[in-house]
Amino acid sequence: MIKQYANKAEHGYDWIDLTDPEEAELRDVAKNYNLHEALVHDCLQPGHLPKYESLEAYAFIISRVYTDIDMLEADTVQELTNKVALFYADSFFITIHRKDQPFLNKLACLDRTKGLKNTHQLLNTVVRACLMTYEEPSNKLAKSIDYYEEQVFLSNRRTPLLKGLYYLRRKIDLLRRMLILSLDTIENIDDDRGNVNTRDTRDLYVKLTTIYDSLNDNINQLLTTYFSTSSQRTNETMRVLTIFSVFFMPLTFIVGIYGMNFKFMPELEHPLGYPAILIVMAVITIGIYFWFKRKGWL
Repeated sequence: MIKQYANKAEHGYDWIDLTDPEEAELRDVAKNYNLHEALVHDCLQPGHLPKYESLEAYAFIISRVYTDIDMLEADTVQELTNKVALFYADSFFITIHRKDQPFLNKLACLDRTKGLKNTHQLLNTVVRACLMTYEEPSNKLAKSIDYYEEQVFLSNRRTPLLKGLYYLRRKIDLLRRMLILSLDTIENIDDDRGNVNTRDTRDLYVKLTTIYDSLNDNINQLLTTYFSTSSQRTNETMRVLTIFSVFFMPLTFIVGIYGMNFKFMPELEHPLGYPAILIVMAVITIGIYFWFKRKGWL
């Protein structure tokens, strides 16, 4: 579907928006604006990563926006983000995307009411809107980290956390990489024509990258803590089992001796042999218990 949000007669430039275009529609637009075939091909690849490419007559930008479909186990580029391709020149501005992007409709209304003076200003506004889609997810991811921290540090919980931590780490790492790959676009927007608006977009980019760097550090530290606490719990279990084995080792030793049933074992014929051995075993057990208590192992 093709929409024209702006035209040269009223705005000084054309803004063409294509949503899930058919091959013929895309070919016609490419022919009208002399777009390179290889770049048009990139528009059709749903998993293409962000990039900035400058040609003599125009620039080509691929940006990825966070999808509003929040899946718990989403961990791929296409599951977490949607692609928006941009062709940008002084005389035209073309946006291409497979799924409808509400923020573009809002910007089109803004363009009609307030008027975006040129395509550079429009580009800055669109890129800023793309970056803004990463702000709300960062808050949700921070809350998820807080939740998992609570689960990790509460010793009475035994819920399976590793799978959730894995997907959370994948989300943070993927979104962080999308922002890192968008740096070329930010650098080229805030060029010699940069102004307060483009610097504001750069500040937003720096803020988001800082937030996602912090989230990445936090989730890595949380994973390290999780494995550490899991190891500590395993060690605690082994300690308890070791203590029980120490209690039974001397008792097993005594039982083993008197279980040999040699003919000439005087204790076997003694009338007090059985209660005596039980008393000795009880004394040994009590002695081990108080020894562990004094060592602080119990």
